[in-house]
Amino acid sequence: MSNSNTKKDIGLLILRSTIGLCMLTLHGLPKLTGGPATWEKVGSAMGNLGINFFPVVWGFSAAIVETLCALFLVIGLWTRPNSILLALTMLIATIQHLSHGDGFSVASHAIELMAVFIAIFLMGPGKYSVDKR
Repeated sequence: MSNSNTKKDIGLLILRSTIGLCMLTLHGLPKLTGGPATWEKVGSAMGNLGINFFPVVWGFSAAIVETLCALFLVIGLWTRPNSILLALTMLIATIQHLSHGDGFSVASHAIELMAVFIAIFLMGPGKYSVDKR
């Protein structure tokens, strides 16, 4: 393997691990352990798309995505499907921020993460992943 491929694979490992662990610990687990009140609040963001039913289910789904998909991203398992689910979750977060008048300075974090998850989807997990074993 060439030196540039090795550097790319190490870069993808660092990117997946850092972004995945931050998503898991700072966003996913707090939502997951927040319980039904938190899930309902998070799930109400779907109302921006005209989906006003089962906000607790949508919020729990977001918590699961931000926890399990982030964990799987770290280890490189089902990287592409998990990246898309995480990107879609960040799209909903972006829409939620912008619809509440938070502006781009607040929504920028979700926008940046969405871009990272799309990039990981396009690049794949790299050599140092369960997917490549």
